[in-house]
Amino acid sequence: MHFPSSLNSKLPNVGTTIFTVMSALAKEHNAINLSQGFPDFNPYPVLVEEVEKAMKGNFNQYAPMAGYLPLRERIAEKAEALYGTNVDADLEITITAGGTPAIFTAILSVIREDDEVILFAPAYDSYAPAVELTGGKAIFYDLESPDYKVDWQKVKRLINQRTKMIIINTPHNPSGTTLKSVDMAELEKLTKGSDIIIISDEVYEHIVFDEAKHESVLSYPKLAERSFVIGSFGKTYHTTGWKVGYCIAPKNLMNEFRKVHQFNVFSVNSIAQVAFAEILKRKELYLELNSFYQQKRDYFRRAIQSSRFNLMKCEGTYFQLVSYSKISDERDLEFAKRMTREKGVAAIPVSVFYRHNVDNSVIRFCFAKEEDTLKRAAEKISLM
Repeated sequence: MHFPSSLNSKLPNVGTTIFTVMSALAKEHNAINLSQGFPDFNPYPVLVEEVEKAMKGNFNQYAPMAGYLPLRERIAEKAEALYGTNVDADLEITITAGGTPAIFTAILSVIREDDEVILFAPAYDSYAPAVELTGGKAIFYDLESPDYKVDWQKVKRLINQRTKMIIINTPHNPSGTTLKSVDMAELEKLTKGSDIIIISDEVYEHIVFDEAKHESVLSYPKLAERSFVIGSFGKTYHTTGWKVGYCIAPKNLMNEFRKVHQFNVFSVNSIAQVAFAEILKRKELYLELNSFYQQKRDYFRRAIQSSRFNLMKCEGTYFQLVSYSKISDERDLEFAKRMTREKGVAAIPVSVFYRHNVDNSVIRFCFAKEEDTLKRAAEKISLM
């Protein structure tokens, strides 16, 4: 097959994602994979039963473009119960093929050439490429290790007449930090009187620790009226491979979102949608997720406490950052690769989440694993 010699990449600085690289390296060396963010255990048996019921119940054809209405109604009920917001299930919720496509669709629906989008780095790696594919420009605010806190006065200085969007992520991947009510107040103040749109990536909304409250933009009417809010069933129900998420947005934004969605994905797995609509009735399953993952976080932290890794704060998500500065002065990517080859445990170097590869000698472990997996991994990395 012949390709035009003049073909220019639309993403010239993008290669294979670090998640693919480290997972492949883990497989090559038969290492325990604590790099890519997915559980190594099965979803709830009752959810699997609901999938079987849906399949046998003739829900095997296209779902409506916006999503199975009973599922959207359950999401609206949850948003009202948890965040006190009234969401129109028919016009303000769309089911998507995972959280990442929801983010991509939201960006594509409103960002034009030369628009600027403020991102907080370390940032989930899909944000910037999606912005750049539209012709927009990603403007990075670098969060500083070890606290990864936002100085909103510095953010304010990044805003100009070209600023179209700000993307926030709470609980935050990869740092495990969370935005607080004071952060939401500052963001509201910052965007007041502007046309700035917000994407609030809240896929880890149910994984917040130490009895803290998840601060959703849905709880803040002045923010909600300008926001796309992204959710994920994969994170909540241990089904990352099913690729089902959703977007909540006010009618005017959702109207634009659906214009893109209908030509991008159009419709999402019908069977999974029907199953999730049923499982959402069991509120205890998502309400207990905080304690479920806090037990895993605490177990993993105790297991590596005596190692030479320095444990960093983990307020949410199922990721634990550690500093290896007492172990090696290697760059984080090389350290992560060597640990995979020599000790048989794979992790993600945090520098890859920065545009300019800021290296603070920090790596990320995923603790969404069986206790035995975490135990074996801890025994190996404690030898570093």
